[in-house]
Amino acid sequence: MSTATTNVRAAMERAAAIRPKVGGFPYLAETLRQAGVTRCRMAVPSNAMLYLTDAGPVVDQGEPLVTGMVDVMAFDREALVKALRADQAGETTFHEFVQGCWKAGVVWYDVDLVARTCTYYGADGDSYTEIYVAVDV
Repeated sequence: MSTATTNVRAAMERAAAIRPKVGGFPYLAETLRQAGVTRCRMAVPSNAMLYLTDAGPVVDQGEPLVTGMVDVMAFDREALVKALRADQAGETTFHEFVQGCWKAGVVWYDVDLVARTCTYYGADGDSYTEIYVAVDV
C-alpha cells in the first residue's frame, strides 16, 4: 500500500470517528485536507471517488450505481439541493446521497478542499456549487 493510500484510509477512519451525524461533511473534508488531499472527484454512475493528494492520486471504487447503457436524467437543481439538505441533516447514508445525486442528473462532482467548494455537474454542462464552512478538527 502506498503512502497516499495509507494517508487517505487513515483520514477516512479518523473522520468517521470525529464527525457529527448532522453537518459532518466539513469535518470529513478538513480531515482529508490535513492528510494532504487537495481534491476529491466523484464519477457518480460508477461510484468511483478519485482523491488527489500531495503523495499521489488514490481511487476508491464503490459499487456502481448502474451497469450497462442507461439514460442520464436531466440536471435537476431542486432535486440535488433536496438530496444535499437531507445529507447535511444526517438523514441519509453516503450511498443514499450518491443515489440522490444520480437521480438529480449529477454525473460527477468535484470537491476542492482548499477553496472549500463542492461543484455538481450534469451531462449537459449544468452545474451547482456550494461553499462549506471551515471547521477545526
